[in-house]
Amino acid sequence: MEKMAEADVKTALDRVPEWAEVNGEIQRTYRFDDFERAMVFVNKVADAAEARQHHPDIMIRYNKVTLTVSTHDAGGITEKDFELATTIDAFAG
Repeated sequence: MEKMAEADVKTALDRVPEWAEVNGEIQRTYRFDDFERAMVFVNKVADAAEARQHHPDIMIRYNKVTLTVSTHDAGGITEKDFELATTIDAFAG
């Protein structure tokens, strides 16, 4: 998959409004009621990522989960990242 132009990234971010471009990657932080719910979410993300062989960086801080996504093979952000972000957003409800 090919790296997206900056203008295309900005347009694609409109589809996932809680996500932002940060240093050539897209990122979002989710907040849950407690650690257990955060971990249920992380496990859903892990299953989806593994099925796609496209893995986000995951940072867990008690009830907050920050996901950072880019396509390393393309050297930046691709449509594949936005597809994963959309799937992940559905898990968060």
